[in-house]
Amino acid sequence: MSDTTETPTITDAPTDAPEVDESSAIDEGDIAADYLEELLDLADLDGDIEIATRAGRVYLTVEADEPDALRLLSKPDTVGALQELTRLAVHAKTGEFSRLILDIAGSRDARAEELQRLVDRAVERIEAGAASAALPPMSSYERKLVHDLVSERGFTSESEGEGSERHTVIRRG
Repeated sequence: MSDTTETPTITDAPTDAPEVDESSAIDEGDIAADYLEELLDLADLDGDIEIATRAGRVYLTVEADEPDALRLLSKPDTVGALQELTRLAVHAKTGEFSRLILDIAGSRDARAEELQRLVDRAVERIEAGAASAALPPMSSYERKLVHDLVSERGFTSESEGEGSERHTVIRRG
């Protein structure tokens, strides 16, 4: 396991989110990595865990030497569930809410590419005459990525709905 600290290129956290001090982020990352290591051991899976902090948020990446070793864990729903369990493990040890982001075997990059395709199709519908295009429900992290992608294309977007039905609606800018 290696600790790295990176300078943020984009902010993945809302601007009103509380900043995490560096030592707290390192503690949070170490606790989360220990939890994930135990989980991987229980599942008899090999994986290397890297910890990074960007914009006050801890990012954990789990990679394996063999491409298919983490295939089952890298499914979007599984990554989301493991992320929540890891956040709960951190909360149990620190008493603080965790906003860590978990990536298993490139699952976040794969999802970002999928979100890019969704945005591209939505923009095509709007350019073809639709007043707006609604995307399916997704997590706050994914909605943030979508808002950034939409903005880059010169369109506007806003989140609508509540709870598990919260989704993004895209409109002409």
